[in-house]
Amino acid sequence: MAAPRAVLLLSGKRKSGKDFVAEELRSRLGPDVCTILRLSGPLKEQYAKEHGLDFQRLLDASAYKERFRQDMIRWGEEKRHADPGFFCRAAVQGALQPVWVVSDTRRLSDVEWFRATYGDVVQTMRVVATEETRKRRNWVFVTGVDDAESECGLDQGVAFDWVITNDGDKVALDEQLEMLVQSLQRSL
Repeated sequence: MAAPRAVLLLSGKRKSGKDFVAEELRSRLGPDVCTILRLSGPLKEQYAKEHGLDFQRLLDASAYKERFRQDMIRWGEEKRHADPGFFCRAAVQGALQPVWVVSDTRRLSDVEWFRATYGDVVQTMRVVATEETRKRRNWVFVTGVDDAESECGLDQGVAFDWVITNDGDKVALDEQLEMLVQSLQRSL
């Protein structure tokens, strides 16, 4: 595994458009330069193994995943409490591109692990969207999910290097992403 030149830790609320922004960055930088890493992938894979579930179905936005979401959050917190870098180490395995976009950074312990491991190449980014916008994207507040650490863990305690507003204004989003892409290209 080659050392990354830039590690961008994305965070944001459900339906803020984190995955969309991550895909846009990879598209603009190119897949040979940028890879998207997901902390939830290794979590869901291990959870599926330990609980006899369908891993692929836990990856999509289905009712199947929603049925297990709260228990998966609880289980993941137990794993992180025992070893804060458990899912971070699993996510970076095999990453070869110089730019890593971690599309689902949710906890201060994730940020701390990446900073301790990769130092100055780490940047934090918050994707924000109004509650109105998120509701238009079919977000509905779920107690035990939207008020859990998995959604609120980075609401405080992080001074974000980048804040990207993703409320549906394509021109404004393009301008913000272009500034970010230019900054990342300078690090290569």
